[in-house]
Amino acid sequence: MKIDRFEDIEAWKEARNLVNTIYNISNEGLFPKDFSLKNQIRGASVSVMSNIAEGFDRGTNREFTQFLIVARASASEVKSQLYIALDRNYIDKNEFDTVYQQATKVISIIDGFIRYLKKPRTCNVEHRT
Repeated sequence: MKIDRFEDIEAWKEARNLVNTIYNISNEGLFPKDFSLKNQIRGASVSVMSNIAEGFDRGTNREFTQFLIVARASASEVKSQLYIALDRNYIDKNEFDTVYQQATKVISIIDGFIRYLKKPRTCNVEHRT
């Protein structure tokens, strides 16, 4: 499998969708007035996408895997913060469920990619150099 650009990585594409969703929901209703939570959840979602991109350009599968692990943790952070948004009535249950599932999907794709990168083989993902 050869990936030339981080933009071609499915996990990055899904993380980008998550970022856009988070930005949209955090601009609605009372959410924007909670600056701390708004900035935290936005930062966590951006971290998912950014760590996938940065890890890709590190050049080794081992380093890439470490960045994917950080990206996964950031997606879990988003999920946790969604509970706060729900509990504070910044989002409703339907929005919560939709975005929570989106974050879960990102985690699942990242997990699959990590398993792939850790699998012994003669040929691993080739990085652009």
